[in-house]
Amino acid sequence: MLTEAEVADVPITQTEPADFDAFWSETIAEARRLPIDVTVTPHDTGLAVIDVFDVSFRGFGGTRIRAWLRMPRGIGAPMPGLVQFYGYGNGRGHALRDLRWAAAGYAHLAVDVRGQGHGDTDDDHADGGPSAGGFLTRGLRSPHEYFYRRVFTDAVRAVEALRSLDHVDASRVGVVGASQGGGIALATAGLVPDLALAIIQAPFLCALDRAADLSFEEPYALLARHFADRRTEAAVALDTLRYFDGINHAKRATAPALLSTGLRDGITPPATVLPAFSAYAGEKRVVLWPYNGHEAGGDLDEQNAIAFAADRLAPQRGSDTEPDEG
Repeated sequence: MLTEAEVADVPITQTEPADFDAFWSETIAEARRLPIDVTVTPHDTGLAVIDVFDVSFRGFGGTRIRAWLRMPRGIGAPMPGLVQFYGYGNGRGHALRDLRWAAAGYAHLAVDVRGQGHGDTDDDHADGGPSAGGFLTRGLRSPHEYFYRRVFTDAVRAVEALRSLDHVDASRVGVVGASQGGGIALATAGLVPDLALAIIQAPFLCALDRAADLSFEEPYALLARHFADRRTEAAVALDTLRYFDGINHAKRATAPALLSTGLRDGITPPATVLPAFSAYAGEKRVVLWPYNGHEAGGDLDEQNAIAFAADRLAPQRGSDTEPDEG
């Protein structure tokens, strides 16, 4: 089995555009020209120890992004916070969907991915061209039109929204996500320089120059379908994808990070994930699950994540438990 030291030396083949930093600086600056306009409305769930709020804020292009905020009841001092992003086709879901982070003592902001199912946020922007029928291929002819430009900008604004709240310690805010959510969390760690941590499980959107060759599962299969349908446009699409590749964002990420991957994952193959870990610029750990697929460590990943966060965001509740190895 691969060791963590061997993974850290995985070759990085993805190149980055010369204007990568300028593109993202201008994109985020454009979003910030509009007030973030955070709204927080109590939402009655009948829970006795956790408060739930319906939150919205303005993301890319001023689109109002919806999220759930869950907080442990009765904590007066500013608390650490986590922004969570969800897998492909998913959003914030039901108000009671995921209570573990609030139960562990965090302000937990569960954010919609615009336009995707189980969420309440429309994607009200044109995609600028034909696609292979999925979010991954929308707007591939230009990085300015690409779907994930909007999504990554929304994610940066989500961190800013959580940090703006009175009961949140802005210096102790991190990001968490799995699959597409892991890819968004990784990109956010590269775009927000002072995050407290990043927890990234089986991240999507990494090594995008190779993903279509390595995975026959959707969503990456959509890339192969798009390239097959539009043979003469593949090079342009690959140039667009370099602005969004997790490897290039990982090079700029410095928050302490916990990554995990199943070595039999056919959806986000480890050969796409491990170069992102190798490229990651900050303190990092990876947990490898040799006999697991896209679920990676499942509940054990969640257990590891809670221990990792407790050590860095809530030392008064800290844990001496080291993350389990696969």
